[in-house]
Amino acid sequence: MIRLALRVRRAEAELVLAALLELTPAGVEEAELDGGETIEYAVYGAPGELPALPDLTAAVGGLLIEITTSELADDWSERWKEFHHPVLVEAPGPQVPSLRIRPPWELPADPRPTLQEIVIDPGQAFGTGGHASTRLCIALMLELACTDPRRGPVLDIGTGSGVLAIAAGRLGYAPLLGLDNELESVEAASGNATVNGVELETRRFDLRHDQLPWLAPSGRPPGPLLVTANLLRPLLLELARQLPAEPLALIAGGLLREEADEVSVALARGAGLVELQRVEEGEWAALWLTAA
Repeated sequence: MIRLALRVRRAEAELVLAALLELTPAGVEEAELDGGETIEYAVYGAPGELPALPDLTAAVGGLLIEITTSELADDWSERWKEFHHPVLVEAPGPQVPSLRIRPPWELPADPRPTLQEIVIDPGQAFGTGGHASTRLCIALMLELACTDPRRGPVLDIGTGSGVLAIAAGRLGYAPLLGLDNELESVEAASGNATVNGVELETRRFDLRHDQLPWLAPSGRPPGPLLVTANLLRPLLLELARQLPAEPLALIAGGLLREEADEVSVALARGAGLVELQRVEEGEWAALWLTAA
């Protein structure tokens, strides 16, 4: 197994991550170095799948990127599982259960009525619950579910592994539609939903070119619409241009702290949405917005 790592300054990390996710829809490994000033992204592949590059520092598109490659032990296909552990997102009140997201090789927690378990295979697609942006989106979903007893349709844009849509299904929301640009994610989300006993329709979708479904009142299922979008900043700004100015709740994640204000303003101007709550963890932020 070959590990290809790219290191870049934090200020330029988002551009590198966006380019990497175009090439590796299954996601990338992310780590902070030098006290958070440098971000390292790593991808893995068998010999021949990834370019064999010497260690070097290169200027790519005006960005200074340090590139390293290393060969991993033959048992890496099993050892990588050590890095994925169950994630618990606590409910803010007794109205809804807490959610525990675990990989399939981890044992379930002791059963109790206040806990729902979600099983996600982290080897299938981006979004396993382990990343801060996913946890923040789930935390806001639990807040919404506690404050509003209504359970309507959910449109999950950039569904990845389907974890946000599956979490919504476990909380009683229905029907569920997950959209993603990558075929691997569409297939993974559908498979994960089946494993978790959740009915989720998935479609391949390009936010920059395709028309969003379910946004016209005449074409969507009855009930208050919840849109979840755990995307990078450029796609969230594109979403702000496409959303109609009509009542809905939106949970937006995938944002760095310094990007949250810009996206919140764009959603207010483009779709008339008002920010109700913002949650942060480390460098990441997520927003809960609703109609004015």
